[in-house]
Amino acid sequence: MVEKGGNYDLAAWAKAAANGMYVSYWAGIHPTATALVGEQGRLTFAELNERTNQLSRALRARGLVAGDALAILSHNSFELVEAFLATRRIGVRLTPLNFHLGADETGYILRDCDAKVFIAASRFADVAAQAAAGAPSVQTRLAVGGDIPGFERYRDFVHGFDPSDIDAPVLGTNMLYTSGTTGRPKGVERSVIPTMAPAPIATPGGYTAGTDLHLCTGPLYHAAPLSFSLMLPLLRGVGVVLMDGWEAERSLQLIEEHCITHTHMVPTMFHRLLGLPKETREQYDLSSLKFVLHGAAPCPVPLKRALIDWLGPVVFEYYGATEGIGTFVDSDTWLAKPGTVGRPEPIDQIRILDDEGRELPPGTAGSVYLKAPGAMRFNYYKDEAKTQAAFRGEYFTLGDVGHMDSDGFLFLTDRSANLIISGGVNIYPAESDAVLLTHPAVHDVAVIGVPNDEWGEEVKAVVELREGQVPSQSLERELIDYCRSRLAHFKCPRSVDFVDKLPRFDNGKIYKHALREGYRRSLHK
Repeated sequence: MVEKGGNYDLAAWAKAAANGMYVSYWAGIHPTATALVGEQGRLTFAELNERTNQLSRALRARGLVAGDALAILSHNSFELVEAFLATRRIGVRLTPLNFHLGADETGYILRDCDAKVFIAASRFADVAAQAAAGAPSVQTRLAVGGDIPGFERYRDFVHGFDPSDIDAPVLGTNMLYTSGTTGRPKGVERSVIPTMAPAPIATPGGYTAGTDLHLCTGPLYHAAPLSFSLMLPLLRGVGVVLMDGWEAERSLQLIEEHCITHTHMVPTMFHRLLGLPKETREQYDLSSLKFVLHGAAPCPVPLKRALIDWLGPVVFEYYGATEGIGTFVDSDTWLAKPGTVGRPEPIDQIRILDDEGRELPPGTAGSVYLKAPGAMRFNYYKDEAKTQAAFRGEYFTLGDVGHMDSDGFLFLTDRSANLIISGGVNIYPAESDAVLLTHPAVHDVAVIGVPNDEWGEEVKAVVELREGQVPSQSLERELIDYCRSRLAHFKCPRSVDFVDKLPRFDNGKIYKHALREGYRRSLHK
């Protein structure tokens, strides 16, 4: 059986999944079932399949072939989903772009991923036009939802193409970008993206094809929503309700309205949901929920316990990132071991190693390494040195620190040296460090993450001023605005502290770990 509640031809489904035609398969099984719901209306599986075929043919007619790249800058639109599905059918590499980035950062990724086709939503017209102007590899530019100068209209581009299933489908892949510790984002490339999620993630709560619905709460340029809130449900014949921007009460309304069964969230969302007045939360019927998945950021123990008390044992957590998945834990197991992110299955999926690569015993903290054998192995696009540095044999590290207990459960005791996770978003401070160092008032700076009850962490800049400069609230505001004028706002500090001297190692490097720990200790006094 492929799905709970339906006897389907496993071999036919597996073949469709292997060449990216799984929406076509489900269109044959339940053509009128809901595939997508969003601000643009509703699409059935049959309608979504037809639109995907039209885009696939249009791209092929424009000269796109297997191995080429397509980038898209869009909110959670039907066209983004169509682009995702079409590229998977014609062997093309898809890069969804973070719409919070500025034109310079967007243009860099557009060039770096070697995109031949660039699709952009008109709400991001200024950034799209500037980014495309500096990307010579882009041969076709398509505008969604309105006009962008120099772009064709997406609907005109696909109009008139045959909506029937394409011939000779080839499985495509994704290449999402993750920030690098040295500044510029890096593409995470795999030769094959697995069509099946790890078994523990795919099976708890079950999926009933044609009747269940998944609420997509996050932007699809993120790996987690793209995988768990789009690819996996559609692969399993389950429709997706798209949110165009997340709001706490609106998500409760949608769960009740559509009898949502599955969703993926980050801890910041839990914090805001639980922050709603009790009478607001209790007016919505959430009894349809059977699977609330979360990850991407540490979840404080009291917050998660309160969520389980409210929703029941339907909360599931994973540990991983764009590069891969490591562990998984259900509510009951977590309640027995509060704070764990799960026990790896198989047990060798996770290893805790010291700096020399030696296995560490239970209870001893070290670097967390995840297994990525065979087709699961990834490369950082155009950065072999970074790829090699991440791996020890079949294992790679995200730079996290943790330990296994005597029962084999993983606990994260720290994040990587510089990584900041705010609201489920990975932020590497090297970029904002570099920008702030160019300000004439700044002698040196350390951008760090400090605890925040709602976001997990928030970005703070600790600044050593040049001689003659005087700390002030106006200078703090000036530095924040200076950074925001050059980088995406989420990467920039929300506050600035001024100090006489930053802590340094003997070699002169700033001792960021000591700086962060000082802030954490002061907050817990």
